[in-house]
Amino acid sequence: MRDTRIYVPETLAYESIIDLPTSSAEHLVRVLRMQVSQSLTVFNGDGRDHAAEIVRIDKRGVAVRITSAGVAISAESPLRIALAQGIARGEKMDWIVQKATELGVHLIVPVITERTEVKLDTDRAQRRVAHWQAVVISACEQSGRAVVPVVAPPVKLADWCARLGDDTGLRLSLNPQSTLVPRELDLAVLSATLIVGPEGGLAKNDLALLAQAGFRGMRLGPRILRTETAGIAAITALQTLFGDLE
Repeated sequence: MRDTRIYVPETLAYESIIDLPTSSAEHLVRVLRMQVSQSLTVFNGDGRDHAAEIVRIDKRGVAVRITSAGVAISAESPLRIALAQGIARGEKMDWIVQKATELGVHLIVPVITERTEVKLDTDRAQRRVAHWQAVVISACEQSGRAVVPVVAPPVKLADWCARLGDDTGLRLSLNPQSTLVPRELDLAVLSATLIVGPEGGLAKNDLALLAQAGFRGMRLGPRILRTETAGIAAITALQTLFGDLE
């Protein structure tokens, strides 16, 4: 039976009693049918898993007691990948965020490019970021990660490029017209920033901005992939060649 892991954004001190987040508590009781005295694992994003035991289930929710000091979890890739994703429509973006988290990225940046069709005002952008962060947390609970990637606020491509600074990591933009392929890369520095366009791909002006910011175009093969496929395929290739996928 797979271990039940729950993210709790609190300090997890040995023998302390904490209330689980409402959504997690409802899942434990209504879906998993867990009972008082049953064990589970909780984590808060500091890289450690803590054993816990359910001590209360009532109308107020579910409370657990922390029964260990925490065990360091080695589920993070030596290759630090930041994914900048042209905002995709509907559930595509959820799928991208979920799978990128499972594959080990440490940062997700929703980017507004020339061909981005999704329009987000300030309030909607905040709600979407909160939703995507919840998708990340759920993916961490499932995949065994004890470090939670951050979803950054949506940003225009030009502003994002200007903020990158002098980071020495590899910068890659997916472009089917490029000749560079993943196996030709030299990742002496084990960090990479990967940008993927939205449904319409990266426009000529986008690619010019990225080239000025030091991005190299990269292709994945002879077929043109959809936005929800392209980034995940690229991350998989990079993790296989330079990370921890075996």
